[in-house]
Amino acid sequence: MSKKRNVLEEEEKRKLTGENLGKLYGIYHYIIPYRVQFFTGLLFLLLSSAVLLTFPYMVGKLVDVASGKTWIINEISSIALILVIICVAQSVISFFRVLLFTRVSEMAMADVRKDLYQKLMTLPITFYDSRRTGELMSRMTSDVTMLKDTMSITLAEFVRQIATLVIGIIFIFYSTPELSIFMLATLPAVIIITMIFGKFIRKLSKITQDELAASNVVVEETMQSIQTVKAFTSEVFEMARYGSSLKKVVIAAMKGATYRAGFISFLIFGMFGTMVAVMWYGATLVQSGGLTVGGLMSFVIYTTFIGGSIAGMGDLFGQIQRAIGATERIMELRGEKAEDIGPGGAEPFPDVASISYKDLHFSYPTRSDVEVLKGLNLDINPGQKVALVGQSGAGKSTIIQLLMRFYNPTSGEIIIGDHTVSDINLNALRRNIGIVPQEVILFGGSIKENIRYGNFDANDEEIEEATRKANALDFINTFPEGMETLVGERGVKLSGGQRQRIAIARAILKDPKILILDEATSSLDSESEYLVQQALDVLMKGRTTIIIAHRLATIRKVDKIFVLNQGEVVESGTHDELSLLNEGAYNNLVKLQMMEPVESGL
Repeated sequence: MSKKRNVLEEEEKRKLTGENLGKLYGIYHYIIPYRVQFFTGLLFLLLSSAVLLTFPYMVGKLVDVASGKTWIINEISSIALILVIICVAQSVISFFRVLLFTRVSEMAMADVRKDLYQKLMTLPITFYDSRRTGELMSRMTSDVTMLKDTMSITLAEFVRQIATLVIGIIFIFYSTPELSIFMLATLPAVIIITMIFGKFIRKLSKITQDELAASNVVVEETMQSIQTVKAFTSEVFEMARYGSSLKKVVIAAMKGATYRAGFISFLIFGMFGTMVAVMWYGATLVQSGGLTVGGLMSFVIYTTFIGGSIAGMGDLFGQIQRAIGATERIMELRGEKAEDIGPGGAEPFPDVASISYKDLHFSYPTRSDVEVLKGLNLDINPGQKVALVGQSGAGKSTIIQLLMRFYNPTSGEIIIGDHTVSDINLNALRRNIGIVPQEVILFGGSIKENIRYGNFDANDEEIEEATRKANALDFINTFPEGMETLVGERGVKLSGGQRQRIAIARAILKDPKILILDEATSSLDSESEYLVQQALDVLMKGRTTIIIAHRLATIRKVDKIFVLNQGEVVESGTHDELSLLNEGAYNNLVKLQMMEPVESGL
């Protein structure tokens, strides 16, 4: 875990090469629609930096005037008034600068998020097989937030620090060249030592973070497996394991703190020592008449600004490096190949579809060495109700996924009516296939919104009729909010049978030509199963239906049963026909299911 985290941190930053900086353009082109506001904000930023740098100069003038003859009261008031004007101007300019940069970054990042989401919606299932949801969410959240901060804060600060550094150095060399040369003779040594020491401190900080991450893994594993922990009365063991991990965190943290304390002490000594040396030399110049007191004060303030700019550059460079990494990941996602929709002017979908699988071979892209379907041949007549049965891994779900073109076969073809599925527009294909899965997952909105997902153009009367046919209207009316009842995340506020009937109502509203039932009643109690089965009987009328069956008792009345074994059809026929084959695969499955209650002791 720790090693993985270190790798991720190393990958997060990118070297500031011309090529890597050029990658930022892939994101910054989102600014183009808002370029007027962006460049106006940039202008305000430069004005803000210029106004800020007049402040030390005027302070020096004020000190010089104040240290002169007392009768120049008007000049003191004039300089003080100018300083007030500078403060007001700085405040007003900063307000508009922050407002403009925030507006540009928020709008540009909203466009980035929208484009990313649109891209995710167009990507094929094969893409999601090789990506974790957390990783994709990180692209949408962490990476985009990093770019937003870069646009609104880092970029502005970077330009400000560069302007402060350049203008400040030019001014001090112009006004006090001797003192500037003396400062440059003493400061670089401190800066170089600081950079070397700082790099070492960061390595120690990483070790502490790695140890903390390891201790968090203990907590995460324990929380996820809390029932196992309590079942094995391992609470004391887990507490000891976590305590041991925390000891390592403390040891690493104290080692880092020791070096960090030494580093801070050196930094204080070095910076203050340098400042004392500069002040000493400046005082000698003032005493000899080579510099005024106000000039010395201006120099000190300018060097403070310059030092602050140099100190801030390290963090800014780190943020830019991380922004380049975030840009790479986002642009990589945007560059993924979208799902092939197929021909736009495809033939009309047949009213009652026949389906044929011809010599179908298939391996999943993530397991290309394992052939799931091995020359599968299967014919389904128009309006026929067929069932697919077989052991787990026989290829039942794969047959459905290929029909819906979630994947493309390695070889062979699937024909619907007179057309191969690759010749049918993908959207048209999926619009005409309805599915009621075994595990129904609903969206977190209302019941009505979940049912309308089958047909967004449906009106309230059509939705109500669909729920009536799905045997769902009675339980929906028992809720105080009726159709507007919120189902909760993934439909957790509804029972399994209620979720199934919502899914059936959604499929009825979709009115598909082909219906897929993935053992839609296997996890229900007897009463719920009866109601759901009635709804399914209504839904299957007049449609070509494919049923994935695990409980063989639910498919006795289908027109045909296909028995699968290791990616091939080994038997086909009706329930009665296949039951007569004493040594047949289907008959063996029936016997096994009849024996299950006895073997389990029920």
